[in-house]
Amino acid sequence: MRDLLVSLIIFSLMPVCFRRPYIGLVMFSWLAYMRVQDLTWGFARGMRWSFYLALLTFSGWFFSPVRRRFFLPDARTYLMITMAVLIGIGIILSNAPDKVWQFKQYTEFVKIIAIALFTTGIVSSREHLRLLIWVIALSLGFYGVKNGIWGLKTLAQVPIIRGPGGMLYDNNDFSLALAMAVPMLWCIGISEQRPTLRRAFLVCVPLTAFTVLLTQSRGGMLSLVAGVGVLLWRSKHRATAIALSAVIGLVGIALMPPQMYERFASIKDYKEDGSANARFRSWAVARRMAMDNPFFGVGLANFRPNYLVYEPEPTPAELGGQVFVAHNSYLQVWAECGTPALFIYLVLIFMSFVTVWRVRALARRRYNTSWIINYATMFEASLVTFVIGAMFLNRAHFDLIYHWVAIVMLFGVMARQDMEDGQLYPVREEDDDETEPLSASHAGGFGARPKVRGFRTAGAIAAPTSGFRKESLGVGGFGTRS
Repeated sequence: MRDLLVSLIIFSLMPVCFRRPYIGLVMFSWLAYMRVQDLTWGFARGMRWSFYLALLTFSGWFFSPVRRRFFLPDARTYLMITMAVLIGIGIILSNAPDKVWQFKQYTEFVKIIAIALFTTGIVSSREHLRLLIWVIALSLGFYGVKNGIWGLKTLAQVPIIRGPGGMLYDNNDFSLALAMAVPMLWCIGISEQRPTLRRAFLVCVPLTAFTVLLTQSRGGMLSLVAGVGVLLWRSKHRATAIALSAVIGLVGIALMPPQMYERFASIKDYKEDGSANARFRSWAVARRMAMDNPFFGVGLANFRPNYLVYEPEPTPAELGGQVFVAHNSYLQVWAECGTPALFIYLVLIFMSFVTVWRVRALARRRYNTSWIINYATMFEASLVTFVIGAMFLNRAHFDLIYHWVAIVMLFGVMARQDMEDGQLYPVREEDDDETEPLSASHAGGFGARPKVRGFRTAGAIAAPTSGFRKESLGVGGFGTRS
């Protein structure tokens, strides 16, 4: 029955995905991050739904009478394209024993890049961006709530050893994705005006954080702490928030099951910990691979076949197949894809941080509170979460980080436009039921101003600073006329 329901939903929306490529992007994101097909048990589980939707969506874009660009002209989009080309060249030059497997992995990577690029081209309004972020956050939050409730029922006695599937299959990957979702759920919640939705999002936060702990992934736990740390630091009531979090943390540690506590406490004894030592050996192997193959690496997905070449005397655990991965996303990119690809990878992440910091600084000069500041905090916390988790996890080609880079790019464009045009367009009552372009110069781009109900607009007051108007600009959420 579940297979039929999922299939019916997807099939019924396929024509819509062709006619409206943006809906296809949202559907693709839903399948990628919620993995709804993995909740079935029959024929629907093995169907290549994402491939079919991507094909229909791209076809709809190609045949659309309204021609839109495929991606936003930006340094980051060109860098992603360059990275994909470099990795492709590396595969051709590699000595991989199984080229078919390599090209299969490369196809998946190109799909990730294509979706990220397509996002920058097809998302053309703040309402579109808002909905896409909601879909990603709620898709991951679904598993946070589901597994969090299960953890409460079992008193956290049974660890989560794997996720739903796809990029979330491994428990470490699952924990990293949910740790990135915690800032999303929190910042969306505090930006929401409708009490029911606000409470629903905020209830998801502790359950999702609890699910991260249930995976017993130490990398996931460190990522979660880093992301929450950013949220606390950016809080308007920083001291109170830190004090309250410290109390909650102490209570959580006191109630933590012994096996979970021992697992996380083993971090301090990393020199005696077998898993930590295995990571150190893998890091050393990755560095040697990168130094011997500085330009194109050993080839995408070719770390394992080359491991024994650079570690001729592995430990018994390694012979048993327990290691053989880089256990570090940055070293994984360096070893498999080369120094230029690693440079691009780091630049993409750094440029995303710069966008968030600049937009936030500009918004704080204008407003005491706004959707821009809340969303800047969300992006910053999620990026920090990934940066920390990537130090310990083999997730160089994690779907979400490339998609997040694209979304941050769009956020920077829309936030700046919102602030630039906010002084020209005061809030009017007749705007409730109309959408109009910002100005002639923005027509056809990011200029549409759909009125969106539900975002927190109350209290969004312009800060009385020199150089800007002192009156209220009405900034609150995507789609509000600010």
